[in-house]
Amino acid sequence: MISHRYCVIMCGGVGSRFWPFSRNDRPKQFLDFFGTGRSLLQMTVDRILPLIPAENIILVTNSAYAGIIREQLPEIKESNILLEPARRNTAPCICWAAHHIQALDPEAAIVTLPSDHLILKEDAFREVLEEGLDFVERGDRLLTIGLRPGSPHTGYGYIQLGHTLPDYPGICKVKSFTEKPDLEMAKVFVESGEFYWNSGMFLWTAKSILEAFSRFAPETAAIFEAGEKVYGTPQEKSFIEKEFPRTPSISIDYAIMEKADNVYVKTADIGWSDLGSWKALYETSPKNRDGNVTQGCKVLTHDCRDSVFAVTADKIVVAAGLEGYIVAENDNALLIYPISEEQKIRQVVNDVRDRFGEDYV
Repeated sequence: MISHRYCVIMCGGVGSRFWPFSRNDRPKQFLDFFGTGRSLLQMTVDRILPLIPAENIILVTNSAYAGIIREQLPEIKESNILLEPARRNTAPCICWAAHHIQALDPEAAIVTLPSDHLILKEDAFREVLEEGLDFVERGDRLLTIGLRPGSPHTGYGYIQLGHTLPDYPGICKVKSFTEKPDLEMAKVFVESGEFYWNSGMFLWTAKSILEAFSRFAPETAAIFEAGEKVYGTPQEKSFIEKEFPRTPSISIDYAIMEKADNVYVKTADIGWSDLGSWKALYETSPKNRDGNVTQGCKVLTHDCRDSVFAVTADKIVVAAGLEGYIVAENDNALLIYPISEEQKIRQVVNDVRDRFGEDYV
């Protein structure tokens, strides 16, 4: 039986908020954070395989990571690994993948996933995707997965729920879509009870998402539409290498989701964390009686509380008097930083690059 269902996994990010564990040459999606022997990317593929066959899984990544992906996922054929010649955020990534898949299968329905999320309720996750695919296959619909917010987080998009669809329990029309509000607005959203976090997981048909690009992101659409005849051929690679760097660097949220009028949300409880930062890792990890998290290392503490310790190789961490700190080391870099200030780590990485060079990031 031919499956018209595909999965696009976006795995080209640098994960700078997880520095120094996450480095330019091996970002967080390629790391084994939980000592399971599987990286976050491998766990994402494992999670989707019961629903979508390996031959229908498309990986989109930066060309620098081609070798790591082939090493970690030998079951994914090389033609299913799309290599971006430049970093251009999620909208160009999704537009290219949709064109590539449509050339293979004009009837394709697509699940689009980040590569670095933690999902604890995997059966519920697959059930949500199954219901979502059925929904988008029946009409011109763009669907996102919404999660009840646990805090006024400023790093997520927020979805305001509209009316529920009577034939699809748990699916609502989106009333408004706001990408990464400031803290005060995020507090208003959470207190209202009307808003859910946008998980960054999307479902649509290739036809629907490409029509949305033509309508709402014509500059991006025009670049990829010019290569209509090369997708799925040996000429695709050279076309992308030439044209992809010309695309605007913009997220799918800003390019499409905030503008489109056929956006829906499926609310879900799937035990989700985006693992976007040290704080997120701390919150989702087992803790000892002092509230400390140790990540793959030996630790001896005195009067330390609510901290995370993560070092590489066979090293021992001895610490005293720390409360609410990140202690993380990898190769030639050591970070000691308050968890409460972790939103500044991305700027710290930029400062390190400017002062000491690329070897340290």
